[in-house]
Amino acid sequence: MKKSILLLSSIIALNACKVSKNSASSFKFANNPVVAHRGAWKTQNLPENSIASLKEAIRLGCTGSEFDVRMTLDDSLIINHDPHYNQLDIEKTTYAELAKVPLSNGEKLPTLREYILVGKENNKTTRLVCEIKPSASKERGKLIADKVLKLVKDLNAEAITVYISFDYDILKRIEEVKPDASTQHLNGDKSPEQILADKIDGIDYHFSVYKKNPTWAEAALKNKLILNAWTVNDEAEMKNLLAQKFEFITTNEPELLFKLLKK
Repeated sequence: MKKSILLLSSIIALNACKVSKNSASSFKFANNPVVAHRGAWKTQNLPENSIASLKEAIRLGCTGSEFDVRMTLDDSLIINHDPHYNQLDIEKTTYAELAKVPLSNGEKLPTLREYILVGKENNKTTRLVCEIKPSASKERGKLIADKVLKLVKDLNAEAITVYISFDYDILKRIEEVKPDASTQHLNGDKSPEQILADKIDGIDYHFSVYKKNPTWAEAALKNKLILNAWTVNDEAEMKNLLAQKFEFITTNEPELLFKLLKK
């Protein structure tokens, strides 16, 4: 009887592993370059970095939805762009205090856990583009990176999550802890050759950086680095980047970029 139970348990565990692997492999990112900046919020007048803007990016079929992560005084990982929320310093305030004031659409200030769980719902096309914001100290930044990686792993969202940051040390920490993670630098101060040497996976620079450094886009493509640009809201700039074969274009106007792609 005990042998039968052990055999049955082994079969169940094996099948569970197969389901998990199949679920990850069945996720097929949308075949477009559209990354919604802080979610798709502008057209529908939604709050930036809200659950609603994430859902809208998924509904539109964007290949990625970007969002910003910070950590509160009590080590809660939350979604917010600015270092302050409702005039409170996020790193010096508890989540309970911050969450007393809802977003403009009535949503509670979202945690990273909530954001990822929603991002996995009814989503087979859209990457979760996780920007880890620089912290008050380099060590705290690395701690945040560790906590983000652990939470993403615990929620089984590693296959759909990519990491971007202005803090180069945060990206290097991510690569140290999880070498197969997808990372992109935002600051515009590193050449493609330096990015490649440091084993970062790509560059995601403001579109003006590529104009100042006209060889960088081609060099990134040549070295098979991820090539992304932010925050591109002008039709002429979008056309220019598409002509240069940018893999991703991060925008507050995903609907406009989709229209251009259809043409």
